[in-house]
Amino acid sequence: MSVEIQRIDSGRDMVGEGALWDSRQKCLYWVDAIRGLIRRYVPASGAISDWKMPEHVGSLALHDDDDKLIAALRDGFYEVCLKTGTASVIVRPDDIPDGARLNDGKTDRQGRFLSGVILSNPWVREEGKKCGGKLYRLNQDRRVEVLDDDIRLSNGTCFSPSGDRLYFTDSPDLEIRVYDYDGATGKLGKRRRFADLKALGSLADGATVDAEGCLWVTLPQISAIVQFSPEGQPLRTIETPCKMPVCVSFGGENLDELYVTSLSDSGNGRLVSDDPACGGLYRITGLGARGLAESRFRG
Repeated sequence: MSVEIQRIDSGRDMVGEGALWDSRQKCLYWVDAIRGLIRRYVPASGAISDWKMPEHVGSLALHDDDDKLIAALRDGFYEVCLKTGTASVIVRPDDIPDGARLNDGKTDRQGRFLSGVILSNPWVREEGKKCGGKLYRLNQDRRVEVLDDDIRLSNGTCFSPSGDRLYFTDSPDLEIRVYDYDGATGKLGKRRRFADLKALGSLADGATVDAEGCLWVTLPQISAIVQFSPEGQPLRTIETPCKMPVCVSFGGENLDELYVTSLSDSGNGRLVSDDPACGGLYRITGLGARGLAESRFRG
C-alpha cells in the first residue's frame, strides 16, 4: 500500500498542537494553541467542533468521563466540561516563570498527565545558569509534581508501549531525550540522549510511538515526519504538504492512520506563512504502522 496524505476540511490553525485520538469515542482532539481553541474531528460524520478556552492551550488528556477533558492551559491544569465549555482549575503550579506557559503533554500508561513549560524566549540560555522551565506531572491525587527542570521549550512528550520509557524534547537542544520511567512508582530515571537531530537539520516538535516501539517525530524545519527505531536510528522520512508540521497522533478504527497538525502563525511574528497548506490538519494512510490507545486521566 502506498502512502497517501489527505487534508481534513477544518480550516487553518495558527498553531495546531496536542493531537490526541480518542479510541473510545472514535474522534480526534487537537488544539489551536494561540487562539485558545480545543478542537474535535469525528471522521464518521466529518463534524468539526470547537471549544474556546480562557487561555492558551498547550495540550490535552483524555478523561475517564467522556464528557470531559484535562487541559494544560497557560497557567495550570484544568478540567474541561465539553457539555458546557467551561474550564475549572485543578492546580496551578506556583513556579511557572513570568511570560511562560504550559505546552506539550501526554498521559503515562497509568493515566497521570505530564506537561512542560515553554519560556517567553526559549532561544536564549544564559551561561552557567539554569533555565526556569520545568516538566510537571499531574498525579492521580490531583497534585502536581516536578519531574525535571532547566527546560526552555517542552515538546515531544510520549511513552514507550510498556510505559518504561519517557521520550521528551527540549526543542532548542536539537536532540531527543529518553528517561527510564517506573510506572508503578512514578520515579523518573536520569536523562540520556536518544537521537541527535543536528544532522537532520531540524528541531523536534510533537511525537508519538507505534505498537512496535518506534518513535514518530515532526521536524518542522525540514517539513517532515521521521520514524526512529527504538534504538534511536532514523528509519524513514515522510515529507509533509505543510511547511511546519507540529504534532502527530495515530488514530482511526485500527489506529493505523497518522494525524498531523501544523502551524501557520506562531503569534509572535517569528513564524508566519501565507501558504494555505500551513495550519491544516492532515491524515496519512498506508504507513504500515499502528499506534496505541492513549491512556485516560485517572484522578
